[in-house]
Amino acid sequence: MAGENPFKSILKTLEKPGGGQFGKYYSLPALEDPRIDKLPYSIKILLESAIRNCDEFEVKSKDVEKIIDWENTSPKQVEIPFKPARVLLQDFTGVPAVVDLACMRDAMNRLGGNSNKINPLVPVDLVIDHSVQVDVARSENAVQANMEFEFQRNKERFGFLKWGSNAFHNMLVVPPGSGIVHQVNLEYLGRVVFNTDGMLYPDSVVGTDSHTTMIDGLGVAGWGVGGIEAEAAMLGQPMSMVLPGVVGFKLLGRLRDGVTATDLVLTVTQMLRKHGVVGKFVEFYGEGMSELSLADRATIANMSPEYGATMGFFPVDHVTLQYLKLTGRSDDTIAMIESYLRANNMFVDYTEPQVERVYSSSLELNLEDVEPCISGPKRPHDRVPLREMKADWFACLDNRVGFKGFAVPKESQNKAVDFTFHGTPAQLRHGDVVIAAITSCTNTSNPSVMLGAALVAKKACELGLEVKPWIKTSLAPGSGVVTKYLQRSGLQKYLNQLGFHIVGYGCTTCIGNSGDLDEAVASAITENDIVAAAVLSGNRNFEGRVHPLTRANYLASPPLVVAYALAGTVNIDFETEPIGLGKDGKKIFFRDIWPSNEEVANVVQSSVLPDMFRATYEAITKGNPMWNQLSVPSGTLYSWDPTSTYIHEPPYFKEMSMSPPGLHGVKNAYCLLNFGDSITTDHISPAGSIHKDSPAARYLLERGVDRRDFNSYGSRRGNDEIMARGTFANIRLVNKLLKGEVGPKTIHIPTGEKLSVFDAAMRYKSEGHETVILAGAEYGSGSSRDWAAKGPMLLGVKAVIAKSFERIHRSNLVGMGIIPLCFKPGEDAETLGLTGHERYSIHLPSSVNEIRPGQDLAVVTDNGKSFTCTLRFDTEVELAYFDHGGILQYVIRNLINSHH
Repeated sequence: MAGENPFKSILKTLEKPGGGQFGKYYSLPALEDPRIDKLPYSIKILLESAIRNCDEFEVKSKDVEKIIDWENTSPKQVEIPFKPARVLLQDFTGVPAVVDLACMRDAMNRLGGNSNKINPLVPVDLVIDHSVQVDVARSENAVQANMEFEFQRNKERFGFLKWGSNAFHNMLVVPPGSGIVHQVNLEYLGRVVFNTDGMLYPDSVVGTDSHTTMIDGLGVAGWGVGGIEAEAAMLGQPMSMVLPGVVGFKLLGRLRDGVTATDLVLTVTQMLRKHGVVGKFVEFYGEGMSELSLADRATIANMSPEYGATMGFFPVDHVTLQYLKLTGRSDDTIAMIESYLRANNMFVDYTEPQVERVYSSSLELNLEDVEPCISGPKRPHDRVPLREMKADWFACLDNRVGFKGFAVPKESQNKAVDFTFHGTPAQLRHGDVVIAAITSCTNTSNPSVMLGAALVAKKACELGLEVKPWIKTSLAPGSGVVTKYLQRSGLQKYLNQLGFHIVGYGCTTCIGNSGDLDEAVASAITENDIVAAAVLSGNRNFEGRVHPLTRANYLASPPLVVAYALAGTVNIDFETEPIGLGKDGKKIFFRDIWPSNEEVANVVQSSVLPDMFRATYEAITKGNPMWNQLSVPSGTLYSWDPTSTYIHEPPYFKEMSMSPPGLHGVKNAYCLLNFGDSITTDHISPAGSIHKDSPAARYLLERGVDRRDFNSYGSRRGNDEIMARGTFANIRLVNKLLKGEVGPKTIHIPTGEKLSVFDAAMRYKSEGHETVILAGAEYGSGSSRDWAAKGPMLLGVKAVIAKSFERIHRSNLVGMGIIPLCFKPGEDAETLGLTGHERYSIHLPSSVNEIRPGQDLAVVTDNGKSFTCTLRFDTEVELAYFDHGGILQYVIRNLINSHH
């Protein structure tokens, strides 16, 4: 097992400039390896983590060598273990993680260990970022009304997480209403450099949301992962990842007057999409960096999932340090961060000559070439320069239906539909804006675009422009700080006057919480087949996501959202056509309401202050009245409520004893499901609404839950009974046992009956039969992965035999005690003549010493067929997990043994 760290000779002490010491650190320069100087900064973070955690079992010296030799190893897709410095959860994924910790405590208690030893080994930040319904919009008290609605619906979940925040050490729970998770991470949680018990090391984070990447703008390496990887990381287990290629992105020059961060982001997104960066890191550098504010960097980093990179990384420099000061971090902390990063050659100083780094490929952008733009009408990377917008709009009306087309016949492109809005006659045309939302996703981390939007509102109000009353306007900042600086600047009243009231601090229009349109508007759209538009400052605009009735959805900067709301249509050329008529019937143009960069900078300078950040985040420690009034049990063991349909004790540890169960094969198993290629985690994992005829619906109805209160699978992730019933419940599931019929059903082989997947699995279980799954290529690709492995385990699946696996899903199956096997190249169920009606046996040696990662195994069927598969336990650590019956059991026994 684990040994001592072979790199202890490079442990150095970091002195404080005025005497005394900051702590100890593993010094990269002390390795005296010239290859390290040329490594991208993002790879150095992986290297430092591997060196600090090297124990020759979970992390080996050969892994460290692979990272140092990155230039040669990264093209070869080698795997390395990575231990992040902390884990970030939001409440949906936080609930099952806390459920598992609570369960592990119970098991530890039962086995005679000290249950209080079960805590996250790696710091966990859990942010309850509730979603906000925009129905309660356009009013001064929207924030309060939204909070009350959320607490009423989610009281039980919130109470459980509050219990967890008191019961577990090393876990910080940020209460609802504080802001959106990524924003809180940037302004408050990001450490940049950790000092833990006198050991200094760079901050790095994995989070259960794809937009965790926003933190990369702060020089903290972070990206999104599934729930099981997050849980494993939080219990101190290494994550397996492919050592990535790094695309160097050089920035030159500075942005022109009137060009916003959003324009830059949409330009960068389009360039990176075209270049192809899936599975890679992108690292930004060059003299243009000193012109980019931290908020601008965070906006670019946040869009990583849209351009497809694992992360878009901005190394720490003077701009980062200034931001840390602005957001209220102490001078001592900032001095420690700078000293450590300089000592370890991880700080970028643009006043010094730069060492040329090696990148896998390179891109370059002169910031002066960026022009105002928006993206749409259906994808974030379909960028349209503002000056071409009118022509592009008519092209979209003409084009056949697709990402850039609506196929509206020429003769009806200019039709105007009359309707009555609250007693007033009104008209609607193609391209008219019906939703204008300044949303929390990306841009509200950025004071320059938020205050820019407020300046547009001020100029518009002073000139006498108004927003049409049927346009649904809303403002949902990602952080409470935004409210403070909008008020301090005296500009919030102008946003209010145009209908952009603050509705809350959380996910809104981007994820479809845009609420209903007024009935008159809705009928005018549907009855006349109008292509209505939404303009939002979010980061996703896929069809059907924002609102079912807005077929055209454009991403734009907050000030442009206000401008389009005033214009009332996307069918406008801002250069030549007026936005509207002002006070004395005078034509008002875009240029009349658009602020200069200098005007914006002056307001930012005078209105955004460190004490605002301090005050906002003091509230995290104090909580808010609704959170503080939640009464929760005080014990360190959770008292499970057997009647709860939200929080339920899963059966993972029911049979667990102190000695590991050892390796066990599969005996005479039936095939539960027989799949072809490309079965994703969306097919496997429970997601979306609970269908009225599903096993999960039956379970809830039997427990007296009204259909109105079903809520979503996501909100019930803390109840394994619901999640097991929702596994493979996807209505688009194609199971070969059903001979062409599509849906969440399968055949119970012994009787030939057609049952829901859950009912068939339970029948096999009650008869004492094991089950396996047959699958094609790329089994398990996609996100939302934790229940895609937990669900099959609860259904009694013992092995999955596939042509190939998505890598993270494969390791999750191992973590839940399921055997992943691959057919030999060129073989699959079809070529081997398997129908899925056979019974399957897989023999494993009894001892972990007689087996090695990746070895061949025979699979034998009851009709005499036998074929060879590759056993996909890929590391010694994975074999140890399986030997223990799963990763959680492995951690419990290890903790008990290490204390005896």
